[in-house]
Amino acid sequence: MNKIAELALLIPILLLSLSMHEFAHGKMADLLGDPTPKMTGRLTLNPMAHLSLMGTLVLLITRRFGWAKPVQVNPRYFKDQRKGMMLVGLAGPLANILLAIVFALIFKFAAGYLFQIANPYIIRYLFLIAISINLGLAIFNLIPVPPLDGSKILEGILPASMDHIIRNLEAYGPFFLLFFAFSGFLGSILGPIIMIVRNLLFNIVGI
Repeated sequence: MNKIAELALLIPILLLSLSMHEFAHGKMADLLGDPTPKMTGRLTLNPMAHLSLMGTLVLLITRRFGWAKPVQVNPRYFKDQRKGMMLVGLAGPLANILLAIVFALIFKFAAGYLFQIANPYIIRYLFLIAISINLGLAIFNLIPVPPLDGSKILEGILPASMDHIIRNLEAYGPFFLLFFAFSGFLGSILGPIIMIVRNLLFNIVGI
């Protein structure tokens, strides 16, 4: 498949996956009583409201890892701030896992029909990349390094006396992530994990 055709398939999936991820963060915060995501226009699936230039570039290059513009959240609206932030952080990766499951189910039950109206190779590639990107986004964002969602989840699990660990990482976390993403180190570590999870999903769904 030439690069132009590949990008034509890849970009819509990237936009949908990133938008679902950030929308889930905002919706969870909204459900917990925080009006900030709605006030800042983030309760939408419009990708233009969520895109991060650097995060999207990383995702286009790696095909696995990336991020969108973080949703602004005010934890003071939550009854339990630590639990609230943990749930908000967890919502994004869970949305991508759910989207991967949906893509797998569509492929299982509609592949025969889709093969009749489009090139089977393209259909297989489309669904494979859609599932892989969403699982990759979920697993990558679960890394407990700021500004990724995993740091919020970890902060909700750790006792308050250990909050300084997360705070100390906030200044350097983005630089570490960019370095490891472009150096290929993240790919060598997370790539096999994504493949294992993807194959597990395929076995569960039966494809």
